[in-house]
Amino acid sequence: MKAPWITYRPEIKVLDCTVRDGGLVNDHQFSDDFVRAVYRTCVAAGVDYMEIGYKNSEAIFDRKKCGPWRFCREEDVRRIVGDNATSLKLTAMIDAGKTDWQNDVWAKKDSVFDTMRVAFYVHQLAEAVEMIQDAHEKGYETWANLMAASTAKETEIDQALEILSQTPVSTLVVVDSYGSMYAEQIEQLVQKYLGFGRQTGKEIGVHAHNNQQLAFANSIEAIIHGANRIDASLGGLGRGAGNCPMELLLGFLRNPKFKLRPVYAALEHHIAPLRSQIEWGPYPEYIMTGQFNQHPRAAIETRENSQLKDRYVAFYDRVVMQ
Repeated sequence: MKAPWITYRPEIKVLDCTVRDGGLVNDHQFSDDFVRAVYRTCVAAGVDYMEIGYKNSEAIFDRKKCGPWRFCREEDVRRIVGDNATSLKLTAMIDAGKTDWQNDVWAKKDSVFDTMRVAFYVHQLAEAVEMIQDAHEKGYETWANLMAASTAKETEIDQALEILSQTPVSTLVVVDSYGSMYAEQIEQLVQKYLGFGRQTGKEIGVHAHNNQQLAFANSIEAIIHGANRIDASLGGLGRGAGNCPMELLLGFLRNPKFKLRPVYAALEHHIAPLRSQIEWGPYPEYIMTGQFNQHPRAAIETRENSQLKDRYVAFYDRVVMQ
């Protein structure tokens, strides 16, 4: 019998999504000091990618309401990272239907970014393919995040993967948007994504939400079955129930290039104080939306309403049983 849990797989790379996904909790109104602290933590901890935010269109999102990490203008990002003279790959998410990607994604030679993650629902596949091609031609590494995979038909996922595998995208990400998946579903999807992606040299990633407190476990499951690109965030900070906690993931990976001390320092000095200002985590409302494979928007709205939050039976009757 072998003990693979005490070794490591050097091919595995980690992406930090603290600011991008966490910004969905507070309209990306993070201070420069906070974003700079996350950046420095990623560098010190040996994290491979940092997703610093979205490149969403200002024609769709109000800059007076949303912080700069919803838009990731070059000047805002450079204010934090300078020229990023590190091995950390800076990443932005570009949403199908929400990004003016033809104009707001500059050529790589003029940008501090290294990677563009194209996020899309299955019905937006055609635009996603155009976005991937455009970003690739501009010089970026590209990833494809097919969102809400738990609600898509298997034939739709197969068709999307068949088409995506023929694009220049480098990574196909299994995305558990609703935190509804169990280990068996993660296994099946990772193997499916590998089946399509391996033929054209694609890596497989995983982005797990923590509605049922399975984000870490599902990330491990994805790794076991061949995923080499893993998302996590400091303290699990992310929309609703949050994401796979970085401190758990790096501890599991055993790779000596990853350093845990900087992560715990960031948790102490930046993430713990944030909990007095914003809320995330697997509260019962998020558990319910995860159990019933629903978008967490109803749970988010309920948690933000002091008269409705923590009334779990009412939420169950109103949302789950509707």
